[in-house]
Amino acid sequence: MNKSIKKQQKRTARRRRIRARIFGTALRPRLSVHKSNTQLRAQLINDENGTTLVAVATSKIDGSTKKEKLQSAAQKLAEEAKSKKIKKVVFDRGGFEYTGNIKLFADSVREAGLEF
Repeated sequence: MNKSIKKQQKRTARRRRIRARIFGTALRPRLSVHKSNTQLRAQLINDENGTTLVAVATSKIDGSTKKEKLQSAAQKLAEEAKSKKIKKVVFDRGGFEYTGNIKLFADSVREAGLEF
């Protein structure tokens, strides 16, 4: 089996385990994070209705470094969430390990005012 395929299957299994326990509501939506080699995307999702309340992507954010883009994306997400009167969320790391860019984004969102 190809090494990259096995890596994807492991991430998919982790993602399914996480999603079995995490569910977003209107009062406390799910903060879903997905990262690729070039960007990070985050959404606030109401799983009861299956709707996305707020979405942000680092590809649409200005910044010179990846760290700056992540922090400003987190700030933008928190501001939009506050404008929709959302204060608490459930964090869904999407099967990715809680290190590096995922941790940086999560910490930046917390500093911007969202609780999880």
